[in-house]
Amino acid sequence: MSSNEAPPDEAPIEAEPIKAVPVRHYGRWVAGVVILFLAFIMIRSVATNSALQWPVVGEYLFDARILRGLQNTLILTVISMLIGIVGGILLAVMRLSPNPLMKGAASIYIWLFRGTPLITQLLFWNFLALAYPRLGLGVPFGPEFVSWDTNQLITQFTASLLGLGLNEAAYMAEIVRSGIQSVDSGQREAASALGMSQTKTLRRIILPQAMRVIIPPTGNETISMLKTTSLVVVIGYFELVVAAQTIYSQNYKTVPLLIVAALWYLFLTSVLTLVQIQIEKRFARGTSRDVVQRQGWASRMFSRGGGNVT
Repeated sequence: MSSNEAPPDEAPIEAEPIKAVPVRHYGRWVAGVVILFLAFIMIRSVATNSALQWPVVGEYLFDARILRGLQNTLILTVISMLIGIVGGILLAVMRLSPNPLMKGAASIYIWLFRGTPLITQLLFWNFLALAYPRLGLGVPFGPEFVSWDTNQLITQFTASLLGLGLNEAAYMAEIVRSGIQSVDSGQREAASALGMSQTKTLRRIILPQAMRVIIPPTGNETISMLKTTSLVVVIGYFELVVAAQTIYSQNYKTVPLLIVAALWYLFLTSVLTLVQIQIEKRFARGTSRDVVQRQGWASRMFSRGGGNVT
């Protein structure tokens, strides 16, 4: 037996198992306790403040005028976003076109509508009759076939849609453009090699992949649009904020009526946020982001990370 071999009667020494001690993030727990304490103080202050007149809030929460203003707000949000999305897709395609005229026209549109305040645009469309008393269709520099009185054609509702929708199209154009450009150029080349037209390639190959980039900011824009509709108060269109103003101008219950409007906005934005989360999960399937989204909120908030080996 060689000298390097262990004696047969000696058992091999087993390695001691490693004990991993999780890292304890005491700072997170302290911060959480502080935040909960401050939240309790704020909630208690709001709930017990008699000046907020919570009974009045409950009385007008489902008032017919409030619900009618809420309905108009939702209508404005849906139609304006449809205008913005469709217009944004067209403008994005134009900006990515090799045609310099189409690209230039889209760039000027985006520059103009993103560079001026939305309130200014709403006022412009509402008072368009001051610049163009009549609008018509006909041959340029020739006979006019049909015309309309601008004040009758551009109502407060129409002016609201034009201001909100056309402004949103400029922002959606940049969102769609960034989504399209995020798709690898090889996808377009492969589709071209298969003989697919540019329109079919965009519809079948590019846009479905770009949706993962387009969906999250589009959801944010929709939520923002719901609140932005309140700006039509400058032209007097009857929506949620104007409904609240109409009521408190009669009973002088200003704060409770503003709370009513705020509660409805909070409810609707919460619903839209939940819808956005579900849509994002659907388009994130099969990606690393899908794994993160499936984690519970508690594991993400109080995760203790990796462990230290001792």
